Order: sequence, then structure tokens, then C-alpha cells
Amino acid sequence: MNRRKFLVGGATAAGALIVGYAVWPSARLSKADAMAAGPGERFLATWIKIASDGTITVVVPHCDMGTGIYTALAQMAADELDADWTKVRAETAPCDPLFANSALAEGFGLEELHVSPDGIPRLFAGPTIGTMRIIAEHMDLQTTGGSSAVRFTGVYGMRVAGAAVREMLLEAAAARMNAAVRDFRTENSRVVHTASGTSFGYGELAREAANYSPSAHPKLKEKSTYKLVGEPVPRLDIPAKVNGATKYGIDTQMPDMLYGTIRISPAFGGKLVSADESRVAEHRGVKKVVKLDDAVVVVADRLWRARKAMEALDPAFDTGGQGDVSSETIREMHLGGLRSGEIKRDRKTGDPTEALNNGSVIERIYNVPYLAHAAMEPVNATVLFKKVGTLEVWAGTQDGLGSRAFCAKAAGLPMEKVTFHLTPSGGGYGRRLPGLWNFLTYAVETAKAVPGVPVKLLFNREQDMQHDFYRPNVTSRFRATVDKDGWPLAWVNDYTTDDDPNPEAHIVYRVPNQAYGTVKLPAHVPTGPWRSVEASWHGFFVESFIDELAHEAKRDALEYRVGLLEGQPRHAATLKLAAEKAGWASPLPAGCGRGIAMVESFGTIVVHVAEVEVKDAGAVNVRRFTTAADCGMAVNPDGFKAQMEGGIIFGLSAALHGEITIERGAVVQQNFPDFDVVRLAECPEIHVHIHESDAPLGGAGEPGIPPVAPAVTNAIFAATGQRIRELPVKKHDLKKVPLAS
Repeated sequence: MNRRKFLVGGATAAGALIVGYAVWPSARLSKADAMAAGPGERFLATWIKIASDGTITVVVPHCDMGTGIYTALAQMAADELDADWTKVRAETAPCDPLFANSALAEGFGLEELHVSPDGIPRLFAGPTIGTMRIIAEHMDLQTTGGSSAVRFTGVYGMRVAGAAVREMLLEAAAARMNAAVRDFRTENSRVVHTASGTSFGYGELAREAANYSPSAHPKLKEKSTYKLVGEPVPRLDIPAKVNGATKYGIDTQMPDMLYGTIRISPAFGGKLVSADESRVAEHRGVKKVVKLDDAVVVVADRLWRARKAMEALDPAFDTGGQGDVSSETIREMHLGGLRSGEIKRDRKTGDPTEALNNGSVIERIYNVPYLAHAAMEPVNATVLFKKVGTLEVWAGTQDGLGSRAFCAKAAGLPMEKVTFHLTPSGGGYGRRLPGLWNFLTYAVETAKAVPGVPVKLLFNREQDMQHDFYRPNVTSRFRATVDKDGWPLAWVNDYTTDDDPNPEAHIVYRVPNQAYGTVKLPAHVPTGPWRSVEASWHGFFVESFIDELAHEAKRDALEYRVGLLEGQPRHAATLKLAAEKAGWASPLPAGCGRGIAMVESFGTIVVHVAEVEVKDAGAVNVRRFTTAADCGMAVNPDGFKAQMEGGIIFGLSAALHGEITIERGAVVQQNFPDFDVVRLAECPEIHVHIHESDAPLGGAGEPGIPPVAPAVTNAIFAATGQRIRELPVKKHDLKKVPLAS
């Protein structure tokens, strides 16, 4: 069942929404201490423990994928706590229901119901707190995705936890001196008695403070009083990543560990037909050949030996009846679906049909291909299945608690018999989210076939790329009519989908008559969330079409957009900032062009201006990206800018090169030579500008990607006059046609 739907339904059934911090009874604190507190440490609230030496550890219910959230979340907690930053640490929360992320549940619930947290009466906080905690536990919720860490876990969890613990420390100091709480203040990890100057370190007070319950609605700081939030403090995780101390799932080493290499049916839905074990019977180090329904695994004492044995094994698979499926047949299915007229209406305003019938229609069709996640670390898991009926797993996923429950189900064991060690991930981009854990299934099944010894199952690059859950192939058709000045009167957008309608298709631009519709066309190719999800394709579609309308109206692309943003001051201001910093109106050399695109996703508005040079031979050189972004406020400006920069490179790789194609029901691409990414020599100059506003905190990990492709293709049009409506750019011949002599 869709997690968000369950969450909203559960909250509604409870009769109220949670706002604030989950009160932890002393019994839960004691369990947390037993589970995750080291010598001298004590939990004062869900995510915060304080040691007797004053060290403050922020326990983060997310996976570390290199995005800097451990630092940003620690900043949010520490600022509310008035902590000495030099004494602040961060670590991963245990994969246990005790640490289910109720703050994340709260954030998604409010977002889905379009409810502002400021509009919820405080009286609802206490009575409904347990409800959201129970929902999070039932959902095994520790997900890292949806650019939700700062804007949900930070806002609803870390800030409130920090403020609550601060109040508990004040109460402990007041009780110690038999004085009123109002007579004390906090600063730099100390509670100070204002009149006498007597002070106590947080470590001194931790034991006494733990006797108080954290408030459901502590007093939070005003933005003007922040000391850590908004500052570019150095990331906590960088030293260990630079010196190699960070251990990813792929680095797991254990005594007597075996290695598994897998070959899965090339065609999705295909089954294993044969695997002649006699071919590898004499191969050195081979311990087991594990035959599964759609795959085979060779287990050996060395990874290289397992891989060489797999080559000799040469298993055979059928095509699962998908042998006639190709990229061409999928494309025709999409176009046929849009032509069929079987459109399911998602949303309508005004009378777009009447507007289309009474004007000259501008129609365009756009397409994006399947895309692999292609994270630097291929998916892997190390699993130990003990004969006594317990399971232990080491892996990097985007939901540690959910992964533990998933592995328990895969092994047929109760959850209490499974231990899951969540490791950092060398990239994820959605590949390691719930529902995409085929690698865990294969790893558990392999370990059960070789009980009593740990087995590391590692997908090689080819298996990782050819057995992903891909960004969907989507086709989108737009129809519009305009008035005599070129302003749109009707905007009708129909698109293909293998899921529900996408709110990301809905435009922020002012058009009186709008309609959106979907054609659901499920294919046999497995799909799943890919960094920025639906915004990644609708951003390209919408910002390409709005650019085409501007051209048809003979108006400047920036001016046209701003003219359609009446009542949207944040969007207009962000557009203007990006254009100003990019020198939008300044001349460029021949063969060069600028393109602009704006997309709001995950609560953040991002505008990119791409500067592109197209060579005579058709080669595209993206010279410069200028970015303006409004995320409300950047908790760590350096971290936010880094996410924008990373998003640009990720999005640029997809725009220029990215394409997964299908032949005979299987993926053609195998490795980076045929699924290329932007290399250092291709990397543009990047300038990121943060436009602060009073909006709620927005995300950072994903919003930088959606405007990348349209900014580039709009720039290519400005440079060449050739409009790209199908990605990637590499498919198009942009060579200049020689002039006739």
C-alpha cells in the first residue's frame, strides 16, 4: 500500500494531526539507553543524547548518502539547544521501531493534506502525538528520500527535540538551585543563573534532566536569534570520507566471508532455464551454485573466482513472453495512447475545450527515456543466516527500519530475529528506497542456501544497470491557444504514466483555462523513484513548452515568464535574480545561446540559466550554469550550494547522455561507456545564489535537477534555432548545414 496514503488515512482516522514533538515516557528512554547509549551517555529525547563530558550526539533516523543531512540536522537540534558546536556529533539511529521517524510521518501527512503546521492549534499536539508515532512504527518508517530530511525531520523532529531538551536542562538547573526556571538562560552548552553567574555544563545536568519529560510544544527560537542555522559550518562527515574511515556496504568484511555474484534474466519477467553446475565443479574456491526463479548466484571464497565461474556457468533464461518489446514498440504504445482519446482527467480550471475550439492551436509532443540510477556504489548486501533461525544484514539502503522488516519477511522470520546494520551508501538517488530492494531479496535467499557463514552479494556494474527500477519513459502532449498578444488562454496537457496523476504537471503560470489528463500505460520494465521523481520530466516538458510559447509570441523568454507570474512574487524574484546574475541581456558570441528554466519542487524554487556553445560539428559545450534558488532559508548554505551543484551535474548527465533502451524485452546498456555521465572536462562553470524568503524550509537534494534539461535545450534553441523535444541531446544532429556556394 502507498505509504503516504496509509499515513494520511491513519492520521485522519485518529481524528487529529500531530504537531510538535513526541513525548517519550521514561520506559522508552530507558530502552533507548540500553540500545544506543554508550558509557556516560543518556538519552533525554528521541534524537538527542548527552554524555557526562558534555558531548551531544544527534541520532539521525536517515541513511547517509553523502548529502550533508547529518550536519544540517545536527545544526537544527544544536541551535535550539544552545549547544557548543565543537561538542556536537551525529550518528545513525538504530534500525528499530523505537527510532521510527514520526517527524517524517508528520511532515508528509501535513503536506499531503495541504495543511500548514502554523494553522494547527497547540492543544492537538499532546493528545495526538502517540498516534503519529504508532503510525511511523507500523510503517517501519526511517525513509531517506523526497528531500525530506531538513524540511520534515529537521522541522518537526530535530528543532523541537533540541528545544525540549533545552527546557529540561533549565528545569534541572532550577531544581538544583531551588530557583525559578525564568532566572536561568542557556548558552554554549551551559545553563547559567543570570543573577549569580553560577553555571552548569549540560553534561553535569543530563542525569537530572532525564527525570523530566520532553515537551510536546516547547518554545522555538525566532529566526533572528539563530546562531548555527544559516551558517556554513564544516560538514561532520567529511574527514572520515576523505581519510577512508567511512565504511560503505561494499566495504563490509567479516571472518570466513564468502562472495556471491549474480546473473539475472536479461528480459524482465524471464525465468532461469538452465545452469549446468558441472561446468564449475572443478573451479577453485566455488562453494555453491544457488538457482533461483529468475536468477542464479555463484558463491565462492573470492569475488573474482565467483565471477569467473559465472562466466563458465553461462546460464540460460527465457524472455518471459517479452521478446517482442523494444523502445520502438513502447514509443508507439505511448503515442497511440495519447491519440486514443482515452484520457483520464486529473484537473480542470475554466473551459479549456471551448478555448481550444475558438483559437489557433499550438501543439507539441515531448518525450523522456528510461534512466538508470547508476550510483557509484553498485547495490550489495552482506547477509549471515544462522542455523538457529536468526538473520543479520549489512547494507546501505534508504530506509534501515523498513529494510529490516523487508528482510524478515523475505527470510520468513519474525522481525525480532533480524538485525539490520545500516551502512552509508555510495549514492542512491531513489534506487535504495522501499519497493526497490530486489538486491536484498537475492542476498537473503543466497544466504539461506549457505547457512552459518556470511555471504556478500554484490551486483557488478552490468547487473546493477540492467536490473534497476528505472526513471519512467514518459510522453507528454501540450495544446494551447493564445490571445492577440501571445499570452496563453488555454493550456491542455495530457501525458502517459505507469502510476497515478502527477501534481508536478500543474503549472504556476497564470492561464485562465487549464486541463490535465493521463493515459496509464504500464510496461513490463520496472520503474521507480529517480532523483526528483515526476518533477524531473514535467520540468522538462513544461519549461520547454512555455519557451516555445514565448518564441511564438516573439517575446523574451524571461519577460514572458515573469508576465505570467502575477501573484507569485517568490517565483518572479527568483527568476529575476538568476537572470541578473547570468547577465541575461548581455551579448554572446556566434554559436552560443542562453536558456532559462524554473521549477518548484519539494518546497524549493530553482531557476537555472544555462549558457551553451554549439560547435560547427554539432558538439554541445555547456559553458556556464547560473542558479538562483529559494528554499526559504538554507540551514547550511555551503551544503545547499553543494546539492545544487551536484544536482546540475546529475541532471546534465541525463540531459546530454542518459538513455536506457530496450531490445527483446531487455536493457541494452551495460556500463558507463554506453550510459555516459558528465566528466570533469564537460563540467560547466557553476554559480549558485540563494534567495532567502519567509517560506517554509524547502528541500535541497532533488530540486536542482528538474530545470537542468530545459535550460540546456532552450539554450541550444537560442544558439541554433533547433528545438529539442526528446531527450537525450546526443540523439540529435546539431551540425551546421554548409551554405551553398
